[in-house]
Amino acid sequence: MSKKKGKKTMTIIISSIGLLLIIAVASLFIISGVFRSPKYLEPWETTYSQKFEDPRIRLIAHGLLAANGHNMQPWKIRLDRDNPLAFYLYADSDRLTNEVDPFARQMMVTQGTFLEYVKIAGDELGYKSTVELFPQGDYDEQQLLESMNTTPVAKITLTKDNPLSSPLYDPIFLPDTNRVAYQSTKLTSEQIDQLINLTTDMNMAIKIFQDKENVDKLGSYAMNAATIEAGVTRVMKESEIIFRANEYQKNKFRYGFSFEGQGTSGLMRHLMQGLVTLFPSMNSGQAAADMFIKSAQTSVDNTPAYAMIITKDNSRSSQIQSGMLYSKLTLTAHRLGFVVQPLSQALEEYPEMKEPYNSIHLDYASDGGTIQVLVRLGKPTKEVPQSMRRDVMDLIECDPITIDIMGE
Repeated sequence: MSKKKGKKTMTIIISSIGLLLIIAVASLFIISGVFRSPKYLEPWETTYSQKFEDPRIRLIAHGLLAANGHNMQPWKIRLDRDNPLAFYLYADSDRLTNEVDPFARQMMVTQGTFLEYVKIAGDELGYKSTVELFPQGDYDEQQLLESMNTTPVAKITLTKDNPLSSPLYDPIFLPDTNRVAYQSTKLTSEQIDQLINLTTDMNMAIKIFQDKENVDKLGSYAMNAATIEAGVTRVMKESEIIFRANEYQKNKFRYGFSFEGQGTSGLMRHLMQGLVTLFPSMNSGQAAADMFIKSAQTSVDNTPAYAMIITKDNSRSSQIQSGMLYSKLTLTAHRLGFVVQPLSQALEEYPEMKEPYNSIHLDYASDGGTIQVLVRLGKPTKEVPQSMRRDVMDLIECDPITIDIMGE
């Protein structure tokens, strides 16, 4: 073969390989659903709530954006049939994550995050929100699931008022969790004071830790708990089941986990979605466990500070109130240029997590209190995309009486 023919043959081979690569990448993008409209992001639009005439629905649409465990969005709403400015919040028992949250403590914290977003949005839109916890009595803990279905967590009553601009309103539309590496920047004493003074409730406290000893200790707790969790098959399976691998699944379910939650965006997100759709084993079993531990290690290695919310007791009301405080903490952190990521594993109460749970409480809540929330806190190295949210009307339980909610 002549040298000229050899070069021509090589050029053809390289061109063929390049064409195959282009076809392969294009196929992954199509499988990912790159051309699908992300309806699961519509609730994040600042104008989303405005299409509803009912002020209750407008505020509920804001509450929908609150931080929540496993992104399950476990909220049900019943509109008061007699008072057009009142509604009831119920915990959605169908959205429990029983493996990691067997006593529904995180579920109750999540009810609180929703309520605080509603209150902040109400001030901004000109409606004072009065929140009454457990207006029909406490849960029957022996019949917890039934109680969740029949007993409201809260009654919210609105009163028309003058709009009151809140510095925490705009951050509502920012992602509540950022899992990427954080800068080494620490909080100033003034910033720490702003955060710990978010509550004046003597039964609840925010604690900030950014000294090396506590940062190292809490990082160790986080890694130990992540390693334990990665080794518990039923817990990892619970997360795997609610992972949405592509745009089709995200538009269909609109809750659970996705690559956005891991900070993956842009073209890389679609490449990963296409690959995991084709090869589900990439995100299951040992591969998922290894990825989980690696992500936790990256987080811990790039964390300048931690924050805790501790309550004196562990009542259902305290759990909810800690969630309300957590929303204020998250939104205030955003306003100060910081972001957060919950590190909930060491606070979970399934049997395999008993040792780290008891140990972290002995170190940081030795007076008998309960650590309701543990988060890493810092300035982000990059912004992350917003996560899936359901349509607000999916939260509203149908009433026999037709209500012209959208004013149409």
